[in-house]
Amino acid sequence: MSQTAQATPSRPQAWLWTLVAFAFTSQTALNMARPQMSYKLIEMGANETLIGALTALYALVPVFLAIWFGRYTQRVKNLRHTVMNGGILIGVGAAVMALAPNITGVAIASVLLGFGHLIFVIASQASVTRYSTDASLDKGFGWQTAGIAAGQMLGPLLGGLLLGTSTGGDRMHLINLALWVGAAFAILSVPLMLWPVRLKEMPALTAEIPITSQNPVVEQTATVEIKDDARADSAAGGRAASSSQKKGDQNPGKATTAKILKRHGVLSNMFASLGMLSVTDILISFMPLVGEAVGVSPAWVGVLLAIRSAATIVSRFSLSSLGRRWNRSQLVITSLLVSSVLIALTPLTLGSAVVSVIAMVVAGFFVGIAQPLTMTMVVKEVPISWRSPALAVRLLGNRLGQVTIPLVAGAVAAPVGPAGAIWFTCLLIGISGVEKTVNYLRTGPTTMDL
Repeated sequence: MSQTAQATPSRPQAWLWTLVAFAFTSQTALNMARPQMSYKLIEMGANETLIGALTALYALVPVFLAIWFGRYTQRVKNLRHTVMNGGILIGVGAAVMALAPNITGVAIASVLLGFGHLIFVIASQASVTRYSTDASLDKGFGWQTAGIAAGQMLGPLLGGLLLGTSTGGDRMHLINLALWVGAAFAILSVPLMLWPVRLKEMPALTAEIPITSQNPVVEQTATVEIKDDARADSAAGGRAASSSQKKGDQNPGKATTAKILKRHGVLSNMFASLGMLSVTDILISFMPLVGEAVGVSPAWVGVLLAIRSAATIVSRFSLSSLGRRWNRSQLVITSLLVSSVLIALTPLTLGSAVVSVIAMVVAGFFVGIAQPLTMTMVVKEVPISWRSPALAVRLLGNRLGQVTIPLVAGAVAAPVGPAGAIWFTCLLIGISGVEKTVNYLRTGPTTMDL
């Protein structure tokens, strides 16, 4: 997105709602395509290990391009077109998957989907950091990821309904139909980035002081903009100054991966983000296999995945109220520990509709908390000029996880069954939750929590 003189007058933060709408439509397309990939591979005779490998392939290209693309978005003026290109590639990937006659074609489509998702995620996150002040980062990331979660809700639901209650047999034509519908959603997202909205890039030294909340983390309703350190000090004793300013990072030099990773808390938050993203990916890819193994229809699998995403949306809408009572570290730790237990129960509860729905609702709520908060925690620990590269490094960690974890999960699932892939990923987020708990008990709240 870039500021343009031809843009028509718009309400404050109309750019954010446009971005959220784009996230919803493009991620609906992506999350229609990815479960259908598993069903299509099942129809082609693929086993759990091969499905895990092709799920990993989705993230392979981003592993090599994430850092470069993060630096590119820091320099590019027109993020609007960059975001739009991500949606176009997702549509192309869904169409290629619908046309794919064999496993090689599905693999190519998986790469295209992953590349499109990379472009969308980095460019949209860069938009949030560029057009938000520090105090509104949680709001921006919360709404952006809520749009993604809404797409994660509608995509599997529509795909499951199109496949109906069949659990086997010749249903390739229904799978391909669902993929074409997904491609249509991706194309529908493109005009949203052409909608003229007025944008205001936040100055590097702008901070925001909430004046109606005791906790300056997430209050967005009434704020005062502070343009320099002296005014910040006089207004609030310096507590509203960004973490970058506190560290004396006005001239930090070039952002490198090594420098970013050395920042306090960055690796810990990357591991938490990696685990939480991987568990949602594994659910999307392996829940169809779990359903097939226990005789659950694609429609019910789609409903459960949609319920999980709906609960995630609710939690992301609730970040402001949650942030008034608990700091970011406390929320992320709870998110990791509760999610690891409840998602692990999912394969065991599919036989009981009531229990599986309750588990998905509660797990989905806590899954939604960690992702947007770890984004804020990472960017608040680096200089302002490093923010887009830092988010790219974070995304690189996510993509490395999306490459390695499905491969390992697929190998675990081969002898144990598809549920083993889900249990393995839950173990990882449980480990992350324990690591963050130990660190928090040792150090207490840090600048990432303010």
